[in-house]
Amino acid sequence: MRTIGHFIGGKEVEGKSGRFADVFEPMTGEVKAKVALATRAELRAAVENARAAQPEWGATNPQRRARVMMKFLDLVQRDYDKLAELLAREHGKTIPDAKGDIQRGLEVAEFACGIPHLMKGEYTEGAGPGIDIYSMRQPLGVVAGITPFNFPAMIPMWKFAPAIACGNAFILKPSERDPGVPMALAALMIEAGLPPGILNVVNGDKEAVDAILDDADIRAVGFVGSSPIAQYIYERAAATGKRAQCFGGAKNHAIIMPDADIDQTVDALIGAGFGSAGERCMAISVAVPVGKATADRLMEKLIPRVEALKIGPSTDPSADFGPLVTREALERVKNYVDIGVKEGATLAVDGRNFKLQGYENGFYMGGCLFDNVTRDMRIYKEEIFGPVLSVVRAHDYAEALALPSDHDYGNGVAIFTRDGDAARDFAAKVNVGMVGINVPIPVPIAYYTFGGWKKSGFGDLNQHGPDSVRFYTKTKTVTSRWPSGVKEGAEFSIPLMK
Repeated sequence: MRTIGHFIGGKEVEGKSGRFADVFEPMTGEVKAKVALATRAELRAAVENARAAQPEWGATNPQRRARVMMKFLDLVQRDYDKLAELLAREHGKTIPDAKGDIQRGLEVAEFACGIPHLMKGEYTEGAGPGIDIYSMRQPLGVVAGITPFNFPAMIPMWKFAPAIACGNAFILKPSERDPGVPMALAALMIEAGLPPGILNVVNGDKEAVDAILDDADIRAVGFVGSSPIAQYIYERAAATGKRAQCFGGAKNHAIIMPDADIDQTVDALIGAGFGSAGERCMAISVAVPVGKATADRLMEKLIPRVEALKIGPSTDPSADFGPLVTREALERVKNYVDIGVKEGATLAVDGRNFKLQGYENGFYMGGCLFDNVTRDMRIYKEEIFGPVLSVVRAHDYAEALALPSDHDYGNGVAIFTRDGDAARDFAAKVNVGMVGINVPIPVPIAYYTFGGWKKSGFGDLNQHGPDSVRFYTKTKTVTSRWPSGVKEGAEFSIPLMK
């Protein structure tokens, strides 16, 4: 059985803690590897390695840093199929979905190739008599990212690509559930020419997380995961003087107006609600049809589509989605469906008893569809993170707008309509961080920023795009004057740019 250690100093090293976590193949339920869980001492060793390597890397001109990122892009493309299969086998998502996971990460690495332009400061000549002012962006030093199981390629690249391009050294603590791809990406960065020590991967659990948060040499930390942990990491990081950007859970709504194209809307809901078995922070988990007629038409179309979903092993190219990541995740989602039934929601499609012939020990679940869900139910208020779609019927547009706006989570939302005025009004007023108009999963492209509001996001700056450069650099402003030979005498008031 394969044993996965850590990636420190440009190579994979064995774990020393004696503690390991199982890495499953979700489609079969078998344990395929053991991953080492780091101690504080092992995390500290990675930080010291990064700290020693960072000054030279930070002093490397940005063009050369960008060239390393360009070479990395080529190497990931070379190994695309191999990485996608590894990702699918450890996570459970289908191979086409795994390729999408990798691609959306690569797009941020492509954005980071523009770092020579992105890190340019500002300059004002003649701000005062003989006085020029300019600013420069400089790396923070050693920074860290704590990333989730559901996007083991995309989110690590969202974190380390801009951080490293800005001249920082990076400590990555990926999910212990699917660590294979993050380890492979680190090896490809070294092959691309990244100096050893600039990207280190430390596998672990809460002990490693707390060690990152408490380490004085780590100047910033980024996190993606559940909201309670996001808030914990944000508060603990802030208490030790770190910058923090922490992204949590979601309850993404799709508003369906009476004039929406129902067939197009149903296609969108099926893909966004059940793709990747619903294990996406941008999954649509709540559909809000406006008016009884709209709701009845929607349910008439949705029920047969959910019943017809094809669930299969990750390697089946015709499968709509594969298994959940662990047996614990499967049982958690089934328990939420049980809760919904007890709360009085109508379970229109029940996927709890789904079994896949030949894969009886895999972590599979069929699609579930609830109707007549109300805002006081737990299945509406809490994140389920599985293949479950809830329909909450709204009487009018005002009620539909209020549902996502008043919800504790504020990650993403979508509206389906042919009415440009309604769409414009909705985009302006809804209290949610990312909005789709006839787009079910409104994940911005790499040169915009990604981030939710309310309990979906903690911190002032978002992921990727211009915010990533701001987050991973500090601004230094220089005011300079070269004496002209005229002695002006001492000034005791605040200097003015006369």
